[in-house]
Formats: sequence, structure tokens, C-alpha cells
Amino acid sequence: MRGARRTGHASERDALVATVRRFNRFYTRQVGALDEGLLRNPFTLSEARVIYEIAQRQPTTATELRKDLRLDAGYLSRLLRSLGQRGVIGKRASDIDGRRSMLVLTKAGRMAFRKLDAASKKDVEAWLEGVPREEAQRLAGAMRVIERTLGGEAKGETGASYTLRRHKVGDTGWITHRQAILYHQEYGWDETYEALIARIMADFLDDHDAGRERCWIAERDGETLGSVFIVRHPERKGVAKLRLLYVEPSARGLGIGRRLVHEVTKFARKAGYHTLTLWTNSVLVSARRIYEAEGYTLVKEEPNRMFGHDLVSQTWELKL
Repeated sequence: MRGARRTGHASERDALVATVRRFNRFYTRQVGALDEGLLRNPFTLSEARVIYEIAQRQPTTATELRKDLRLDAGYLSRLLRSLGQRGVIGKRASDIDGRRSMLVLTKAGRMAFRKLDAASKKDVEAWLEGVPREEAQRLAGAMRVIERTLGGEAKGETGASYTLRRHKVGDTGWITHRQAILYHQEYGWDETYEALIARIMADFLDDHDAGRERCWIAERDGETLGSVFIVRHPERKGVAKLRLLYVEPSARGLGIGRRLVHEVTKFARKAGYHTLTLWTNSVLVSARRIYEAEGYTLVKEEPNRMFGHDLVSQTWELKL
């Protein structure tokens, strides 16, 4: 079984590598179309990249450029020498350390940058022409996801923020899909958990009171990062249930889980509930820590066979 599992993981990795390589070939062709726009100017693509980076951060140093552009030191030196000879870039002493040379664009360099920037913008606009607005937003969001995932955005930057919104058409289907996959990957839960989620989603959509029940979706750049629900308890008056808290692995560490749980608490108090209750399993350690931090206490615990595993189910409550 372990050998089969390793083989399965290797197969998934091979498929992922093939997908990335296919995307790279596709995108290289797209970028190639943009390169033609750049080559209408008297600069190679590498020279244009150097001009653009200096324009964005000037003054800067050759060391900083080499690190960020990942260029060979000798190759970058030749590029800088060529651009200097053509009057595009110049050097000046650092204001902090007079021994350091800082790279800046000359007047001719600034003019060249404006032309390059305008040409690139025009080519990208042509590339996107005819793409429907919603698809264009999805495309931009996917590009930002790629950038974040591969380390192009440092944690804690403004771009790592998120927003909360109410559910809309399609969200509950997505939540069912993602939670079923996520809990199968992380805990090995089977399709009976997916069935449970689907029933909860169907009940919520069929008969929810917007004044006393709600769903929150955490979102960033059009990407769903997590969600949570509050619903009326079917048997206990004045009691609400927190349901289906989850956060995408890529968004963990941003405080989304704590924020979602606290939004449920605030809403429950405003709606007039006197108690919040939730049902979970002991293996969901991170979620339990969030509930404890919010003030929930464990009121019931029992072993159960569910979702294809022997688990310990728990009931937690918060007095409002």
C-alpha cells in the first residue's frame, strides 16, 4: 500500500511538472508576441528588462539588479556597458556611501523607458482584446496566485490582504468541492464527508433566514480562501450552530480562521442568540485552537466511526 501511495504521489508530481512545462511553452509564445513590440525599439529584451528595473527603483546597484533579474554577473556587466555607451544609463555616487556607484537613467534613458513602457502596454492590451471581463479578472487572479505560490510576493505585503463577503451563486458548490478534496488529502476522509457537506449546503440554500443565518467567504483577487456558516439550531431555541469552517492551505497564517470565527460570534450576538455550538473532530487541531481562543468550551466528546476512520467527535459551546 505504501509503495502504491508513493507511486501515486510520483504520478501526481509528474502530471504537475508536465502541466507547468506546457504552460511555460504556451506563455513563452505569448510573451514572444510581446517581444516583437519591444524589438520595434533598438533594445534587446534583456536590455529592456534592465531599463525597466532601473526606472522602477532608481537609483540602484548592479548587485541588486543581478540578484533580482537572476543574470550572470559578466552578462549583466556587458549589458550595462552597452547601455552606458549609448547614453541610456549613467552612474553617480551613493548618498550614503560615496564609494558605491548607483545606476540611474539619463534623460535619453527616461525617454527610452517611456517608449518601451507604452509599447508593452499597447501589446498587452491587444493580447487581452476580446477576452470577456469576467475571464480577464480570473486570468489576473490566476497570475497573482502563480506569483504568490512561486515566491514572487513576500508574506505580510499589502497584496496578501483579503476581504470577506456574503455567498453568491456557485459558492456552496465550490465549498463542497474544496472541503471534500482538502479533507481527503489531509485526513483521508472518504465521500461520506462530501455527502455531509452537500446536505448542509442544500439545507442552507433551501431555507435560510438572512437575518439570523449567514455565510462568509474570505476572498483575495477573486480566489476563495476560506468560509464559515452560522445556522439556527433545529431543536434549541436561541442557539445557533457554527458550521464548516475551513481555510485554504495557501492562506493559512493570515488569521482568516480566527477572523471568520469572530464574525460568527459578532453576528450571533447581534441576531439575539444566547449560545453558539459547533461539532468537530479532535484531529482538527488548528480549528480547535481557534475555538478555544474565541472562548468556546468542550462540552461533549465521544468516539465514532465516520468518514472511513475511527475519530473522536466533539461538541463545543460558547455562551454569548
